[in-house]
Amino acid sequence: MNLPNRLTMMRVCLIPVFVVFLLLYPGISWANYAAIGIFAAACITDFLDGNIARKYNLVTNFGKFMDPLADKLLVCSALICLVYMGMLPVWTVLIIVAREFIISGFRLVAAERGLVLAASMTAKFKTAVQMVMVIAVMLDLQAPFFKILNIVLILASVVLTIVSLVEYLVKNWSVMDGEM
Repeated sequence: MNLPNRLTMMRVCLIPVFVVFLLLYPGISWANYAAIGIFAAACITDFLDGNIARKYNLVTNFGKFMDPLADKLLVCSALICLVYMGMLPVWTVLIIVAREFIISGFRLVAAERGLVLAASMTAKFKTAVQMVMVIAVMLDLQAPFFKILNIVLILASVVLTIVSLVEYLVKNWSVMDGEM
């Protein structure tokens, strides 16, 4: 297994550690900051694995499939925890998680046909905005500027989620030919 794929797998392994720190000790600041640090470290592996894979020509089908899946697992785990903690509205998470299920379904159909559908630039930007949003919400800063910033990041995450879904469906609809 090459370095980018190891980084992807490390991101997956960090998810339960992150969730434990976020949920096991609610309201205890050191645990919240540990969760933020773990989440941020996992986000950094997302940036690193893709850059290393492209720079050193280490792009693999496993990486094309697993990297976006690891991102979905990380972000969706965080979003579900934040809803549970009352820090995010349910409707935003439902939209984001629904998009991820739809895209995962498309990827499974494509995989059955021997195709690997890589993430678009819009989807990568969506993921980055979602990751920043999760960190901002977890920080739970109460100053008016940060409350407005959180709302903007939440809305931007939802809009980018919808835009990237539509883009993905339009671009890859041919994968579904003969399925309907």
